[in-house]
Amino acid sequence: MREWAVDIKHLKLFIAIVEEGSFAAAAARMGISQPTLTHHIKNLEKHLGSELLVRSTKGVTMTEAGSVLLDHGREIVKGVERAKEEVRLTGADPCGRVSFGLPSSISMVLSVPLAETVRLELPNVQLRAVEAMSGFIRDWLQDQSIDLGILYDISSLRHMQTRLLLTEDLHFFSAPDAWPLDASPRKPVRLADIAGHELVLPSANHGLRTMIDRFAKACGLRLNVVVEMDALTQIKTMVSRGSAFTILAPASAQDFVKSGQLISAPIVEPVMRRPVYLVRNPEKVVTRASLGVEQLTVDVIQDLIMRGFWPASLAMADQLQ
Repeated sequence: MREWAVDIKHLKLFIAIVEEGSFAAAAARMGISQPTLTHHIKNLEKHLGSELLVRSTKGVTMTEAGSVLLDHGREIVKGVERAKEEVRLTGADPCGRVSFGLPSSISMVLSVPLAETVRLELPNVQLRAVEAMSGFIRDWLQDQSIDLGILYDISSLRHMQTRLLLTEDLHFFSAPDAWPLDASPRKPVRLADIAGHELVLPSANHGLRTMIDRFAKACGLRLNVVVEMDALTQIKTMVSRGSAFTILAPASAQDFVKSGQLISAPIVEPVMRRPVYLVRNPEKVVTRASLGVEQLTVDVIQDLIMRGFWPASLAMADQLQ
């Protein structure tokens, strides 16, 4: 029997057809002609001795043999790409593109100093910082659209590498001329004392809102949320105009506090403490560039906290789990 090795090119072509659902779309994606693609797949089926794909008016479907090859093929391609990248790790300076998903409250304080540090320390790395809600960042990590992400809640994550970076306590915010409490600003306040005041908060699908609601429910409290708004800047603007109050992490409102537009007080009974995690999908190839950005992220956060620009507590553990 003639021996024949399936090379990576054939596997990539086969995977492209399955993912695109048609030979035409796969040919366009891989940059070859459709007849050439068809020829390669016929040779693959011939040498494996099994039909892999069935064409129909609805597109292309896999046979049982095709499904088996797809599972193994994806693992082989990933393994080869990972091996290539590990070889690159021993080479020259880090280079390439790194996509990083950041929640708006984190992006507010981290994105600019991180971008500046990456430009200085890793001049051949192109950082793409994407600001989005936690749900989108979670999805992008799952489908490997981004290299790194920052999340607050990792309870629903599966098969992800997580690194606890810091914890931060939530504060109650008000306009200076609209402070509604007997206690002076900056003095601790109970969640029960602010529950009845008119609040503007993110909507229920936002991680911050989920956390706040969880604390309120545990205390048997019903918050008086009069407006839901998922844009951080608009929340701060509305509060600064005296139209409502809000609950935020201090770092996300530093700009308004510094300009005198907002004042705040830490919340106690209960203390509303939020963990901040750096997350990556181990299925995505770990590049030297992404490792460099990860380390710079830790360094920048430590510097911001130590200099008082990020009111938070550094995590003791610093290893990916």
